[in-house]
Amino acid sequence: RIPNVSVAYDADWEAHGHMDRAVELAREWCVERAIAGLTVSVERLPGRTPVLLCDIPAFGAAASSDRTVLLYGHLDKQPPMHGWRAGLGPWEPVIEDGRLYGRGGADDGYATFASLAAIEALQAAGASHARCVVIAECSEESGSPDLPAHLQALGDRIGNPSLVVCLDSGCATYD
Repeated sequence: RIPNVSVAYDADWEAHGHMDRAVELAREWCVERAIAGLTVSVERLPGRTPVLLCDIPAFGAAASSDRTVLLYGHLDKQPPMHGWRAGLGPWEPVIEDGRLYGRGGADDGYATFASLAAIEALQAAGASHARCVVIAECSEESGSPDLPAHLQALGDRIGNPSLVVCLDSGCATYD
């Protein structure tokens, strides 16, 4: 329901507050997860969009504490496109015949929810996993101009991932 369009489409994103609402919604959901050792923070740099950061220590008997898996996603949206059917629109989610319709249902915030839900399920099943870091940025739909600065600022906290799972981004080249 939050019309949180990316910075390239909303120059006044800070004043409108949609991005902060979207980040806070995701943050609140994250902190409610039954995940051992989970820490959740919202990271801010002056003049840049925020980043949601979740850090989950290695878990289980076979867990490797010297490995880190970085799971990446984003919380910003593109502007809505035209052509919504009557009764359906970009900012009002609707469940019809078991399917979710609405902007952001299969993009944007799903990466955060999917990542933590998977980790929560692993732990509930007693499975082991390496340390996981989930990062959700808020400028991906604008080409991620703020992500490099955040990664640099968070480098010591993220560490040196042995695996990066990118849940939604472009791939201009494989280099």
